Amino acid sequence: MVKEDKKSVLFVCIENSSRSQMAEGFAEKLGLRASSAGTVPSTQINSYVVEAMLEKGIDISKKKPKGLTPEMVDKADLVVLTDPSIVKSLQRSLRWKMRRKRVEWFLPDPQGQPIEGIRLIRDQIELMVIALANKLPAL
Repeated sequence: MVKEDKKSVLFVCIENSSRSQMAEGFAEKLGLRASSAGTVPSTQINSYVVEAMLEKGIDISKKKPKGLTPEMVDKADLVVLTDPSIVKSLQRSLRWKMRRKRVEWFLPDPQGQPIEGIRLIRDQIELMVIALANKLPAL
């Protein structure tokens, strides 16, 4: 059970169909309060991403892509952008809201990649989420 004093993390990517969903899945497995969203949400999660996460024992098949809202940013203690280029597409008000609680990761876009490529990205995300979870109490 997650303690209420735990910090909440919002993972943001473009479509909320791959990177941010994987990060949310790993964060939840570690017991963090996590959510994810996209700046231009897809209609479904990438099926290769679902398969790759199942290989790690995490089922994200029931998750749905969500659009990023100001309320999501307000509720989050930390906002992780999986690709810094997302900043350019954000409304000015959203950039302002996340200015002091934003972390930027440089992760390749899994869209169009074979399962082997997605596994590499997944493993990178897992390591980054673990490192983030270890730092959270100090943030």
